[in-house]
Amino acid sequence: MFDDFFSLDGRAFLPFGTSHVVMIIIYGVGLVLLIIFSTLKKRSFYPKTYNLIRWFLFFWLVTSEVSYQAWTIATGIWSLSEHIPLHLCGIASITVALALLLQNKLLGYLSFYIGFIPPLLALITPELPYDYSHFRYWKFFVHHIVISWASLFVILTSSSTLTYLSVLRSFGILLIYAAFIGFFVNPVINANYLFLRETPLANTPLDYFGTGVLYYVNLCLVALIVFSVQWAVIHFLKKRQEFAKPLRRIG
Repeated sequence: MFDDFFSLDGRAFLPFGTSHVVMIIIYGVGLVLLIIFSTLKKRSFYPKTYNLIRWFLFFWLVTSEVSYQAWTIATGIWSLSEHIPLHLCGIASITVALALLLQNKLLGYLSFYIGFIPPLLALITPELPYDYSHFRYWKFFVHHIVISWASLFVILTSSSTLTYLSVLRSFGILLIYAAFIGFFVNPVINANYLFLRETPLANTPLDYFGTGVLYYVNLCLVALIVFSVQWAVIHFLKKRQEFAKPLRRIG
């Protein structure tokens, strides 16, 4: 059974089957609990609970990535073109782990913009070979759920005011990163990081972005729109609920 858990064989993943829906529900419940927790900053238990959540998220981010890399190496499938964490969720996993560790303001809001929605979309339309209870099933869902949770957590628990300038800065950083991946990394190692050469095998919203130059234009426009909506929602929540300054801060 242990060998089957880590093998290269297993039951094919069934989108929106029971194992898929359960993970989406878990994600939603956790999201609600994090939002509720962020409103309790004046409570005496907040500092200790904050650190418990912070280190819990950090642990699973690191464990998920390290275990996945170890699995791909052990099974002999690791390759430069597929297994470096250069996709948006992979980079978000790294930046949000560092944001949790260092409590850095720039990493915090960058992680929020690039790490909240992409993992959520991945959870809804997984590009996943194996279903429950294979290692890849657990790694995929645990990792993407925690990336999105952590990206929201660092913003909701931050004392920093999230201005629209953070949207423009994050968008600019993303454009520079995408250009580096698209013009240098993907051609050199024949990869498809950030899905800049072609869309994922699974059915995703990227399938509706067109082809050629239109595909890249739509990627940029949608990224800016999504970043702006995320900023507006968090700005509204913090202003509406009059969030008090947290006992610990990012930055």
